[in-house]
This record gives sequence, structure tokens and C-alpha cells, in this order.
Amino acid sequence: MARDELLSPQAEPEEVEAEVGLRPRNLDEFVGQEELKGHLRVMLEAARQRGQAADHFLFGGPPGLGKTTLAHIVAAEMGAELHVTSGPALERAGDLAAILTKLEAGDVLFIDEIHGLARAVEEILYPAMEDYELDIVLGKGPAARSIRLELPRFTLVGATTRTGLITGPLRDRFGLTARLDYYQASDLRTIVRRAAGILDVDLDEEGATEIARRSRGTPRIANRLLRQVRDFAQVERPETGGCIGGDTARDGLTFFAVDELGLDKPTRAILASLCEMFGGGPVGLKTLAISIGEPEDTVEDVYEPFLIQQGLLMRTPKGRVATPAAFGHLGLPVPSDGRGNALFGD
Repeated sequence: MARDELLSPQAEPEEVEAEVGLRPRNLDEFVGQEELKGHLRVMLEAARQRGQAADHFLFGGPPGLGKTTLAHIVAAEMGAELHVTSGPALERAGDLAAILTKLEAGDVLFIDEIHGLARAVEEILYPAMEDYELDIVLGKGPAARSIRLELPRFTLVGATTRTGLITGPLRDRFGLTARLDYYQASDLRTIVRRAAGILDVDLDEEGATEIARRSRGTPRIANRLLRQVRDFAQVERPETGGCIGGDTARDGLTFFAVDELGLDKPTRAILASLCEMFGGGPVGLKTLAISIGEPEDTVEDVYEPFLIQQGLLMRTPKGRVATPAAFGHLGLPVPSDGRGNALFGD
């Protein structure tokens, strides 16, 4: 079914645009990550003053913290065109060469999940990033010859959820390597209120606070929860007239299975599996992923970082271990060693 057919006849064009328009368009609109914003502001302004393309940037961190948004902002701040691709999509060196030869001076090339680049593709990037040159091999065997093409100065922005998989030679060619941190509740509250204004949602301070504190420090989750609570208020609480207060936000988040810490059903399943099936661990990543029916990468990159940050899970050489706080959050007693001594100490 076509996208237009999925839209309600009553859907206004402004509403559709508002859903897409939640992404900040410049550094002033981007909330949080103050140190990184300061670095970007200086480097982009210096590049504008010199009339050159900005240096290359590498952004790391868990999903949903704004890496893609920052790539769009870099292009917008420089008044440049943005070209988007991803590491796993560039299977052959020729795929990347085709993109590089189409770039104009000052353009921004964004490679998401850049750690997924094949080795042969990555080696094409080295001279392109450093010398703005592209080596192409023509022909095969003894008749093969190499030619070097000049590339316009461009800016490469890479994003990765697994910085440790970026090779040293590639990482060293970026002018700025930064890791995005989870957001404070105050910043998320600002983000939620901004999104509510764009979506024309009547959201009071208590409702914004409730959504922000259950967003797991992640703007993408905050915006998603806001839309879910908006839908809940519209359908299940029509008497509120669409106004989202604290009670409506709490009821809506409970309806969508988001608990007090912001853990959703898959995240709680990890804790439940560790605590109930395996007695708190240790459990290997593969076994844990199979037990909840999720891919290993998803467990490791999407769910575990927040659980570790909240002190609910630990990574040990023997595997994943649930902490006493995890048992407490699930309302379960902390296991003992059979002699009445808690396995996790006092």
C-alpha cells in the first residue's frame, strides 16, 4: 500500500511535515551535548571564515542520541549538500568511488554505521580523506593500470554505535572524534516540550517531566514516547481535550509498557531472563540473546548500555550478571548461596 493511502483523509499537510520536522536544523536548536556543540561551533565557523570545507567528524555512541542529526546540522551550517549512505551498504570499492566522484566542493558525505565498511572500501577512503584523491585500477592482470583522480574538498561525517570496531588508520584521519553521552532529564524535558510545540500537542510541565524521565536518556525515545502518549490521550482520554498532564502521561506510558525507569518490554525481558531463568548469571551474550529472541548486536548495542548505566547489569569475563538492583526492580529476592548469604554481598 502506498504511503499516501495510509494517511487519513483528515491528515493536514502541516501535520505530516511536523512529524518529519522534529529534527533540529542548526546548533542553536540542538539541545544537550554542550562540549561537543562548542567544538563543532568553533571548527565550522573557522572553516566558513577560510572558505573551505570543514574537517572530517566521527560521532560515536548508542543509537538515538543525535549522530545523524549532527550530520544534517554540519551540512546546514556549512550551506552544503548532504549525501547519505551506510557502511554495510557499500559492499565494493566501486560503490564508494561512484559516490565520491559525484561530490561537489564543500559537500558533506555522511556514512552511518561506518564501522561496517569492508576493508577494501575503507582503503579507498584513506587517500580521499587525507589528500582528496581517488585511486582507480583499470583493467586486470598484467594490463592493469592505476589512475589517480582529484576530488573536490569535502567533509566526511561518520557515525558508529561501536567505536571500538573503527580501525586506527581510519579513526586517525578524522579531525574530531567525539562520543555522545546519554542526556540529562532536564535536557530531555526541553526536547519533549520543543517536539510538543512542533506537533501542536498541549503538554504541561508535569507531563513533560514524566515523559523525559522515562526516556532512557535518549531523545529519539523521548520523541517516540511523546507521540505514543499523544495518541493515548486522544483515544483513551478524550475528556482531557488532548491535554497531556502528569496523570495522562503516566497512564499512557503504563499502557505502552514503559515502567518507572523507562524500561520497555524487551529491556525488562533481559533482566527477567537473567534473574529468573539464570539466577542472576553469569550468562554469555549469545545465550542471553537466544533466551529473549533478540540478535546479539541488538542486545549489546541497544539495550545493555542503559542497563549498565543504571546499575542493573554488569559485564564480566564470565558473562552478563544481574545486580541486586535488578532483582529489586523486578520485585524478586536476591539469591543466596544456599547458606543464607547473598551472592552479591551486602
